[in-house]
Amino acid sequence: MKQKFLLLLTLLSFFLQPAWARSNAGKVPRVPVVELKGSAYERGLQHGQQLRQPIAEVYQKWKASVRLETNRHPDSVIAHFLSTSNYKAAIQQWTPELWQEIEGMAAGSGQKLDDVFAFQLIDEYWGYLDRLKHGSVDKDHCSAVGVAAHTGQPTYIAQNVDIDTFMHGYQVLLHINQTPTTPEQYILTCAGFIGFVGMNNQGVGVVINALTDLRNRVDGLPVTFVTRGLLSKKSGKEALAFLQTVPHATGQNYILGTETAVHNLEASANQVVPFFPAEDKKLVYHTNHALANHDVKPWMQQYHQRMLTGTGPKTNSQTRFAALEQRLKLAQQPLSPALVKATLRSKDHDKFPVCVTYNKDAAGFTFSSVLFTFGKKPSVQVTHGSPDQSEYQEHFFTAKK
Repeated sequence: MKQKFLLLLTLLSFFLQPAWARSNAGKVPRVPVVELKGSAYERGLQHGQQLRQPIAEVYQKWKASVRLETNRHPDSVIAHFLSTSNYKAAIQQWTPELWQEIEGMAAGSGQKLDDVFAFQLIDEYWGYLDRLKHGSVDKDHCSAVGVAAHTGQPTYIAQNVDIDTFMHGYQVLLHINQTPTTPEQYILTCAGFIGFVGMNNQGVGVVINALTDLRNRVDGLPVTFVTRGLLSKKSGKEALAFLQTVPHATGQNYILGTETAVHNLEASANQVVPFFPAEDKKLVYHTNHALANHDVKPWMQQYHQRMLTGTGPKTNSQTRFAALEQRLKLAQQPLSPALVKATLRSKDHDKFPVCVTYNKDAAGFTFSSVLFTFGKKPSVQVTHGSPDQSEYQEHFFTAKK
């Protein structure tokens, strides 16, 4: 009976995948690795060409989601969103190669450049909706962890990447080959998107959490361009300086991993503030509410105060933060990658679990779980979907540091 149930579950999972994924599906779902080489434009072109079909599919689903959220034609929404912001100037100042990359992606995929550009602005689009609706946008997603090198163990950072359900089945691991000016990188992303989180072979890695209570700015550097900008750096010191210097478009928490340390920084439009839940700064964890940065949107002041004082019913973000704290900071066992994985698989609360299994009727789910390990043999581990349903797949760097 159990074997029949597992077979039925496998078949159901197969047919719920998009067509492009089904055509390459095996017994165990794996995140496809897309090799990117050459200049920034060439990398974008290869991304667009190799994933032309899935990009067309996921962009169509994205626009359907925009229509559902706004009750307006998605092209009209996208045009207004882009016309009321000036992210391009910051991108061209701080990460000009990434603008070339999305130009290449548009050419390779056959999609309009405005659509490709707007799709990169996931967090900024949430900020756009929030400005229109003043606080009614619920985007409590992602649980992230970092552990600095200790007692013979290397630094590692990890995260459940929780995102909109329409991205189900479009997981991709970009592998950017090293060039004289670009480090080798692994980047967990969705087809048609330049990257959620990642790690390079120079001892720099980053995981993130949206902080929708913090102030935004429409002329700052968008989140994915900050993330990819960090991964282009050749040292932890250089990456940290970049993170503390760029103008941030959107409230976001960044856990920056290096060979010897983890840095946890809550960034907003007007400031970047460190936050460490443990005094020795060896352990960090975060969810989706600001704890040290008080550069809060006017209409989120009351919410922010409730988060800090713990008054009122616990939110999704507070509940997951407490679960991370209980399992990691208060754990009766040594910190280890195995403990972090068990934490990211956990469902300690029925309504607000750390691990969110895919449900086609839900708004969001755990798109992938990642574990980035530094040290002598650095590696990147990713799951296809939530880690309770998928094993971590490990990838190693090919170029020397």
